[in-house]
Amino acid sequence: MGESSGSVSVDAFSFAGKEHIVKLSRGAVAVAVFGDPEKPALVTYPDVALNYASCFQGLFLCPETASLLLHNFCIYHISPPGHELGAASIPPEVPVPSVNDLADQVADVLDYFGAPSWTEWFYSKVVSNLLYFYGMCGLIEDSLLQRYFSKEVRGGTDVTESDIVRACRSLLVERQSTNIWRFLQSINGRYDISEGLRRLRCRTLIFVGDSSLYYSDALHMASKLDRRYSALVEVQACGSLVTEEQPHAMLIPMEYFFMGYGLYRPSQLSGSPRSPLSPPRISPELLSPESMGIKLKPIKTRASLQV
Repeated sequence: MGESSGSVSVDAFSFAGKEHIVKLSRGAVAVAVFGDPEKPALVTYPDVALNYASCFQGLFLCPETASLLLHNFCIYHISPPGHELGAASIPPEVPVPSVNDLADQVADVLDYFGAPSWTEWFYSKVVSNLLYFYGMCGLIEDSLLQRYFSKEVRGGTDVTESDIVRACRSLLVERQSTNIWRFLQSINGRYDISEGLRRLRCRTLIFVGDSSLYYSDALHMASKLDRRYSALVEVQACGSLVTEEQPHAMLIPMEYFFMGYGLYRPSQLSGSPRSPLSPPRISPELLSPESMGIKLKPIKTRASLQV
């Protein structure tokens, strides 16, 4: 998708993007690009067994967040090897990439365009073994859906699954199980970076649903980051995929976070009463680091369902 000077037409927004196959030193990855390549890069990388269409669609189809992000960034959605739409099974003779290889993919993609915890480790090992021996069975589907979504949208005996869960379940059935297994093998090989997080100087905004299986892990990682450069946003009644379950809950924290970089939504689309961003109406003192709470102290926001 392209962008004209100064504004983004959210109504005309298509979640198709322009997809590129980027050949790297270790194979190739699919990258969907949205926006103006002259703008700063915003890179996304999906969770296990998902791709950008199933992991970030809710976020980018929300008009407010779409206008905020597309006004300020060119977005590069990277799909892990074998996770792009219609991907064939990766041949068994192709080596499984290490977690460092996956991290290098991000840097390689940016060059091309010029532009967790023991609990999870054990969980991933179990899922990896089940995938290897049984493929994408119902048990793995349910475990992955539990990883992604809160109980409220997963449904139960008396409540049907929500549309986003049904769509995700359908996607998992279509996904090549060997490709998912390979990605999990890479993830399982990662090492603990907790102690090095204190030295991280780029600003970091963490979103986590309070029903996420990795809620405590997010709190742990946030506690290791320098509070001058990081912020934590907790979203009530939400799982790991805040981008899909409650994308509107991300808008205000993102707007305040981006204020620190002088970025904001185009004024003609910022008339929403939920939006704190309307530069001519914000008093100068509200733009101070102390008032924004990003550089000097962490944010701990419980965003309600109505946000």
